[in-house]
Amino acid sequence: MTLPCLIVEPEIEATASVIWLHGLGADGHDFAPIIPELNLPDEHAVRFIFPHAPTLPVTINNGHVMPAWYDILEMSIERNIDIDGLMKSSAEIAKLIDLEIGKGIDSERILLAGFSQGGAVAYQCALTYQKPLAGLLALSTYFATQSVITPAAVNKQIPILICHGTQDPVVPEMLGQMARDQLLTLGYQVEYKTYPVAHNMCADEVADIGKWIGLLL
Repeated sequence: MTLPCLIVEPEIEATASVIWLHGLGADGHDFAPIIPELNLPDEHAVRFIFPHAPTLPVTINNGHVMPAWYDILEMSIERNIDIDGLMKSSAEIAKLIDLEIGKGIDSERILLAGFSQGGAVAYQCALTYQKPLAGLLALSTYFATQSVITPAAVNKQIPILICHGTQDPVVPEMLGQMARDQLLTLGYQVEYKTYPVAHNMCADEVADIGKWIGLLL
């Protein structure tokens, strides 16, 4: 069994895939409306896959059950991380990548994206996946597993784009900067962009992401 997903197929047979992870409390429908705004040419033939996180009690929300990739244990979200839950979600996303490869999509034509909590999972999954991927898009997020990750050498050259809002009160931009610096220390090449927004996205950011995906896929 794999995670349930919202899948948006291109007009012609898909030759590339983007797997895009939502944030805490959202679901796979959250980023689907963004597809037309990316302005990708039809000939790029990108299949978009938006998985739905499982529901679980979230500690900082008084144990309220909601869609979550892992538990959030403290308001300082980068501390006391639910590593086991994050790793489990990372393994589930790896299954979705495997599924796309099984459909005939080359691993180097598969891009992983994630927003906030989904971005933390995307970091772990993309950097440890055992086949080369097209890219990693980290949105308003943090590198939760940097102290425990065992990176896959095959993805040492993966293109990484980090986008973060300078006014983000949920995942402060400092955490995006820390992720960038940690990745640089590990030897990755990172592109880092900021936008004058809070814990959300803006038109300029979406346009930049569309151009970046268009170059890679």
